[in-house]
Amino acid sequence: MKWRPPGEIPCRARGQRVACRPMSTALFTNPACLDHVTPDGHPERVARLEAVTEALSAPAFAALIRDQAPPAAMAEVLRCHPQTYVDMITAAIPATGTNALDADTHVSPGSLSAALAGLGQVLGALDAVMAGTARNAFAAVRPPGHHAETARPMGFCLFGNIAIAAKRALDLHGLQRVAVVDFDVHHGNGTQDLLWDEARTLFVSSQQMPLWPGTGTMRERGAHDNVINLPLPPGADGARFRAMWEEHAFPRLEAFAPELVLVSAGFDAHIADPLAQLSLEEDDFAWITQRLCDLADTHASGRLVSALEGGYDLDALAASVVAHVTVLMERGQ
Repeated sequence: MKWRPPGEIPCRARGQRVACRPMSTALFTNPACLDHVTPDGHPERVARLEAVTEALSAPAFAALIRDQAPPAAMAEVLRCHPQTYVDMITAAIPATGTNALDADTHVSPGSLSAALAGLGQVLGALDAVMAGTARNAFAAVRPPGHHAETARPMGFCLFGNIAIAAKRALDLHGLQRVAVVDFDVHHGNGTQDLLWDEARTLFVSSQQMPLWPGTGTMRERGAHDNVINLPLPPGADGARFRAMWEEHAFPRLEAFAPELVLVSAGFDAHIADPLAQLSLEEDDFAWITQRLCDLADTHASGRLVSALEGGYDLDALAASVVAHVTVLMERGQ
């Protein structure tokens, strides 16, 4: 599908392109996510979320259901992370300044509250979609989550937001099959680690390889053949990205027949992003969003929740989020 700005949306009931009002896409965010402050020059910075929220404040997005969920309870974090890990993160929060958990991952006085606020938005989006108050939802949050392993913060991430949402969907909402997909340019090693032994999930991740964190080969398949990795070489463009997903991912996803689709929506595979070397553009993010909505429409009554992960060129990030959310709004009717 070629991406279009909001306002020119196909009305499938008549097969004609008319101005159909998008009605049920929810946007969850929380200003507390801005309280996670990183050192000067760090790519995962407050300005990322500001760029996203500014882009989504345009009149074209007036139909979004805008909501703010409360911060997540620690019990939600414990669905995936042990108490010892939570205690370690809590103890690492500084009274002033920043503290380095590793070479890439830093915390400031507001980082724990920001991480819980961000997780809360992902879970709020999940609950809204499961309750039917929204057909699909996007959680604009930071810090990101898909690199946080069971007991190790990594890659700017503290808690595994999407993996925790998957566990909540399975254990609280009673689902039996949840698809978790990740198109960030970096492998979702944390999500893979957290869901490795969860047979009720199918995790699919495309990523540049070689690239940090060095995981994500096709040989990594999960304890129940429930992991699919799609490595892409540096320089791969949208055509190669789409072909990889169509050949290796969507047949398995269709066979899995998920009752819910969760998305780690990282936009750092964009050609303008400074941290990697893939060559995707906004149309490619619109395409993968469209295909994932097709999957959700077929098997999950349209239920899809996406959460912001990477994307470090502010203009490319904002434009890519616009393309992603535009498709969600189109399909949220």
